[in-house]
Amino acid sequence: MQFLDLPPAARAAGSLRLPGSKSISNRTLLLAALARGTTELRALLDSDDTRVMREALRALGVRVESLGSEEHLRVHGLGDARAFPVKQAELFLGNAGTAFRPLTAVLALSDGRYRLSGVARMHERPIGDLVTALEGAGARIEYLGNRGFPPLAVNPRGPAAAAAASVRVRGDVSSQFLSSLLIALGWSGERATIEVEGELISKPYVALTLGLMERFGVEVVREGWSEFRIAPHGGYASPGVLDVEGDASSASYFLAAGALGGGPVRVDGVGRASQQGDVAFAQVLEQLGATIAMRDGSIEARGSAAALRSFDLDFNLIPDAAMTAAVLALFADGPSRLRNIASWRVKETDRIAAMATELRKFGAEVEEGPDFLAIVPPRNFLALRAALSSDRVAVDTYDDHRMAMCFSLASFGPVPVRINDPGCVSKTFPGYFAEFARLVS
Repeated sequence: MQFLDLPPAARAAGSLRLPGSKSISNRTLLLAALARGTTELRALLDSDDTRVMREALRALGVRVESLGSEEHLRVHGLGDARAFPVKQAELFLGNAGTAFRPLTAVLALSDGRYRLSGVARMHERPIGDLVTALEGAGARIEYLGNRGFPPLAVNPRGPAAAAAASVRVRGDVSSQFLSSLLIALGWSGERATIEVEGELISKPYVALTLGLMERFGVEVVREGWSEFRIAPHGGYASPGVLDVEGDASSASYFLAAGALGGGPVRVDGVGRASQQGDVAFAQVLEQLGATIAMRDGSIEARGSAAALRSFDLDFNLIPDAAMTAAVLALFADGPSRLRNIASWRVKETDRIAAMATELRKFGAEVEEGPDFLAIVPPRNFLALRAALSSDRVAVDTYDDHRMAMCFSLASFGPVPVRINDPGCVSKTFPGYFAEFARLVS
């Protein structure tokens, strides 16, 4: 489908069961593969990003069984082998950072020869800081294109591996670098220390990694967010059965719909007890004027577009859900500002530039900086229709699933919205627009 037309939305109400978290799904798939024993994974996300992780593990010789669907799998771990059965492989990983970065780290500390590549955008996303850190632990990695970027050739780990690993990594580009190092060094069973240079962004995602590593039997001791220590241990061990939480980032779109369209809209699968940082988006909605009910396994939102307040907030901890807030700024009662979002520049697209471009199509005044967006909404959203050269606003999505999903919320304005390339949501939520249509009238 080249585009999807959304008529002006009047109301949102109802409930949905969220698909599994992408971040948890890909982490648990990899940890289960590295562990001793067999792990049953339930409620996994089945999407483009998790598919490339599943296929990569199978290509590396890991036995991954489907138990009726790709949302319910049994993974037979490698155990004490500390190496993959397949010693030479070419892996295509699309634009899945949650697959590319940790697989790079794990394979770099293994004993095979592998080539890792992705789509053109993945080859523009930096990985040099992770590679440099891995080289400190004995990795031997070659750049096959531009230095500091994929594609990569990974060779067997060098003799430096005999010493306990002590590595340093930047924390201000992507938290996935640190998470990848933690998972890989945790697999070795050796003593390891990771020092973080600069401010660590997206800390909740690192906390998620640490929690899942603990579920698989490996504990990490940290000093604040600047040093992480792993003591010698026996390697990862299967927890037996693991249920994957619903995706908190995906929850943000439906909770925002409830805040704009009356509600109540309830998302099931995340709540007070969630491991994911993006549940904090519910608190953002409260600051904007929505009414939130938070329970252990669900979150509910009510509100009105007419009552939405402007905001000036630091989104360092929840950069993905911050995109939803940027679209809500169209409806706010004054100028809004999103701060500390530099990581948007190296995501599936340059999200700061893309968001600024698309918000301007709705009449907003937008200032973009290296790590911020300042948004002045249209003074009279209702007058926008008369100013348009066509009868709808066409939103370009840049092959970025989050651009497509968050701009569906713009349909709560008075103007029909066209989402170009809506199929890009298959990266994390293939059924998104069907669920949106079910809850929004």
